[in-house]
Amino acid sequence: MNAISPEGIPDPGRAVLLTTSHRVAPGLLSWPAWQALRAADAVLCADPAHPQLPYLRDAGIAVEETAPTAEDLVAACAGGRSVVVVATGEGEPALTDGLARLAGSGRTRMPELELLPASYDLPGARLLDLVQVMDRIRRECPWSSRQTHEGLAKYGLEEAYELVEAIESGDRDELREELGDVLLQVVFHARIAEEGVPAAEDGEDGGDGGETEENAPFSIDDVAAGIVAKLVHRHPHVFGDATATTPEDVKEHWLRTKAEEKRRTSVTEGIPVHQPGLALAAKLASRARTAGLDVPLPQGDGIGYELLALAARAEADGVDPEAALRAAARAYRDAIRQREARDTVER
Repeated sequence: MNAISPEGIPDPGRAVLLTTSHRVAPGLLSWPAWQALRAADAVLCADPAHPQLPYLRDAGIAVEETAPTAEDLVAACAGGRSVVVVATGEGEPALTDGLARLAGSGRTRMPELELLPASYDLPGARLLDLVQVMDRIRRECPWSSRQTHEGLAKYGLEEAYELVEAIESGDRDELREELGDVLLQVVFHARIAEEGVPAAEDGEDGGDGGETEENAPFSIDDVAAGIVAKLVHRHPHVFGDATATTPEDVKEHWLRTKAEEKRRTSVTEGIPVHQPGLALAAKLASRARTAGLDVPLPQGDGIGYELLALAARAEADGVDPEAALRAAARAYRDAIRQREARDTVER
């Protein structure tokens, strides 16, 4: 029986647009969502392959696989009925636009409209999208499918430098974009690593063609798990019972646990020698100073030894020599441009 208001006007009912996140396991819906679904007179969904449908049916919710128009939905709600529309992954733009058009016309008595998020993304959920997109690109893109760790190495360097430039320029929009580009390199390399390293043929380079620890595949989850374990282990003042009251305390523990993990015989181990020269010199000076090693700088002729001394002095003063040189170089660049502009005007 149709519901009638005290004024004798039929109740226009209620329409609920139920949205879900594809990044959350199907069936994990909020309690308000389940209440709305169980109280509904009808549940509609335009996508027969919607991941929620099997779970709704297992819970005894009858779902009609139909794509209602705005007019259809208003009619279905008439008489005080409650209708839930389970939104597809793209949302329901045609339906919501149609409802807005009907409401704006003033000629249609509209049902109560509610947008009900049934599941929410957790922080970091969009990283799952990146992993899925990268997986498809690796399979289907003629360029990406042929890339190797070695071939991508130069891009990692370029993106890292562009990130530093964005940080030093103070451009927040640029910083966000460059962080994304660096993150892409991580995900891309991890996706390639899932395929493992092709093993040598029998007898080639002494290999037997089998999988070894060196060529075993790993995934982005393995990468993330590794860094999570490392962070937890190196922050016992956060995840354990240790106490650290100053940044120096934290750094001391970090270096101590790192040395124990790596079992290094020299403080110079682990320093990449292919990094820019000033950064390399400053890193060596930092390691020696932190370890309490009083090692005089080597004496020699030439600008290389002069730069080494400058880098060591900068590190001792708490100055990043690379950043300082870049700042000075930018000032020089600006001076060049000003001179060029002046010469152009004078001509």
